[in-house]
Amino acid sequence: MDPTIFLIQVLNGVQYGLLLFLVASGLTLIFGIMGIINLAHGSFYMIGAYLAYALTSLSGSLLLAILAGMPVALLLGSLLERLFFSYLYDRDHLYQVLLTYGLILIFEELRSIVIGNDVHSIAIPALLSSSIQLTDTLSYPVYRLFLSVVCLAIAAGMYLLIQHTRLGMTIRAGAYNREMVRSLGIDIRLVYSGVFSLGVGLAAFAGMIAAPVSSISPGMGDSVLITSFVVVVIGGIGSVKGTMAAALLVGLADTFGQVLLPQAAGMIVYLLMAVVLLWRREGLFGKAV
Repeated sequence: MDPTIFLIQVLNGVQYGLLLFLVASGLTLIFGIMGIINLAHGSFYMIGAYLAYALTSLSGSLLLAILAGMPVALLLGSLLERLFFSYLYDRDHLYQVLLTYGLILIFEELRSIVIGNDVHSIAIPALLSSSIQLTDTLSYPVYRLFLSVVCLAIAAGMYLLIQHTRLGMTIRAGAYNREMVRSLGIDIRLVYSGVFSLGVGLAAFAGMIAAPVSSISPGMGDSVLITSFVVVVIGGIGSVKGTMAAALLVGLADTFGQVLLPQAAGMIVYLLMAVVLLWRREGLFGKAV
């Protein structure tokens, strides 16, 4: 493989992996910390993309669409947690699966009624629409580099929040012993509401910023959901650091698989998961049980 093409594929794999991290980190918070199996997580990614499309059509600016759409996504997460998920913390996982699968059907039907079933796209902002020339014939889009920088900034912010703030300490403590945190006078339900809203917001934000480089179509959250669960399992349930490492591994494996082994590309990510689990059944950074 030509070194320049190899570099482009590495950049593509890293960018895809960082975008996966945004989605999967929200799933890690909800699944790994709160213990909720949220099959509707991919729907939040879809909602973010459609919010970006609708608001960009109204405002003419992707930035304004994101600034207006993020409060909507966070409010949606808070409402869903209060109305539905708050009753599932002490229930069997089967109840969680049934509820979140039902939410997938509801969101898809609402999307069909409100916006329709057509495929849509968003133009890349003019400021970021140029490319960096790598050779005489090959270039790399500035917007994809911008995506990577934004994802890295959010990853750093999440690390600081969870590892170096009082709120992060409370979140981590609640993941291990909910009753002990409650006995210390901390409103764990309020903490969980915030965590769930953050998880929804991360998935929606990923859908918003990915919209200009991917098609906005019905069912677009399904494949993202499956890949996100793979990332969470490979990284280790509840580990944000593991989610980052796994997302980059999956992004690179999928990208190079599409180029080098297109016939088997659909299996490569799952083979990677199988190899990791055979080596470490708790995932890369998960804790043994």
